[in-house]
Amino acid sequence: MNYRRVQPVSAAGPSQGARAPLGGSAAAPAASVGAHSFGKVAVLMGGHSAEREVSLMSGSGVLKALQAKGVDAHAFDPAERDLSELKRKGFKRCFIALHGRFGEDGTVQGALEMLGIPYTGSGVMASSMSIDKVMTKRVWLSEGLPTPRYRLLHRGLYTHEQVRTIPDDLGLPLIVKPAREGSSIGVAKVQGYSEMAQAVEQAAALDADVLCEQFVSGDEVTCPVLGTGDSARALPVIRIVAPEGNYDYQNKYFTDDTKYLVPSGLPEGEEQVIQDIVLKAYRVLGCRGWGRLDVMIDGATRQPSLLEINTSPGMTGHSLVPMSARAAGISYEDLCYQLLASAALDQEQGVRKK
Repeated sequence: MNYRRVQPVSAAGPSQGARAPLGGSAAAPAASVGAHSFGKVAVLMGGHSAEREVSLMSGSGVLKALQAKGVDAHAFDPAERDLSELKRKGFKRCFIALHGRFGEDGTVQGALEMLGIPYTGSGVMASSMSIDKVMTKRVWLSEGLPTPRYRLLHRGLYTHEQVRTIPDDLGLPLIVKPAREGSSIGVAKVQGYSEMAQAVEQAAALDADVLCEQFVSGDEVTCPVLGTGDSARALPVIRIVAPEGNYDYQNKYFTDDTKYLVPSGLPEGEEQVIQDIVLKAYRVLGCRGWGRLDVMIDGATRQPSLLEINTSPGMTGHSLVPMSARAAGISYEDLCYQLLASAALDQEQGVRKK
C-alpha cells in the first residue's frame, strides 16, 4: 500500500526533548539508563483483528524506538505464535501494539495476567468495557458525561421497519458503526432513509451489535491521556480537519489530505474543558497507562460530546498520540520507553490500592 507519513500543521512548544515529559524527566539519550532492567520485551503486533495491518505498522515503529533506547525488544505476532511462548522464551514484559479485538478487548490482557507478564495499557475490565462503544456510553452517561444519543441494534433481531425509522429518533445525518471495531472500520455516515439498510448491514457483518449514533456537526478533536488514576494527565488536544469532514480509514492512514492542528486553535478555555472531560472519562472506566479519547464539539452550541476511547492507540506515522506527545516535548522514542516503564498487572494494581 502507498503509506505516507503525515506531519501536524503546527506544533506547540519547543523541539523534541527540550522539555520534560509529563510525569517524567527530560528526554534520555538513545541508550537509556535502566533499559536492561526491563529484561526481554515482546512487542505484540499484528494479531487477528480487522486492524491487523495498522497494528503491524504501529508495532514496527514501537519496536525500532525501544531498540534505539537500548531495550532488548522483539516482535511477537499472536496470530503466528502461541502466547504461551512468551513464558517459555523468557519475556519479562510486553508492549501491546495490538488494535481491536483479541488485543484491545481484555482477551490478551487476561492471558498475560495468567502468565504473570506485565503489559502496557489498561487491564482486563477497563479494556473489555472500553472497546465496547455502547458499554462505554452507558458508563459515561451514568457519570453525567456527555455523549451523542444512540440506538442499539442486535444482528438478526431487528426488523426492516425498526431500521428505517431510526432517523426519526436520531435525525439525519447519523452515524452507523460496529460496536466493537476501531480505525473507522465499518463506519458509515447516513445522509438519507434509503441508506440506512445498507449501512446497518455493513456494520452487522463485522459485529453482532450495531450502534446508530446521533451525528454532531462541528469540530472533531482527540486528546491522549498518559498515566493512571490521580496521576493521569491529558496531552495537548489535536483538532482534525478531514476532507469533506470524512475522517475514515483511508483518510486516517493512507493520505496526506487530512490536517492535524496542534495547537488546536480552539477558542480560549475550550481546550482545558476538553482535557478535563477526557480525564474524567478515562478515570471512570478504570483505564491506566495511556489512552486516546475522541470528541466532537457542536458547532452551534460549542458543547463537547465524547465519542469513544482507544486503550491501545495507534503508533504509526499518522498516529495522533505521538503527534500530541511531540507537541508536549516528548519524542516518539521517549514516549514508547515511558509507556513500557508503566507496564503492570491488574493484580499488582490491586496490591497497591490496599
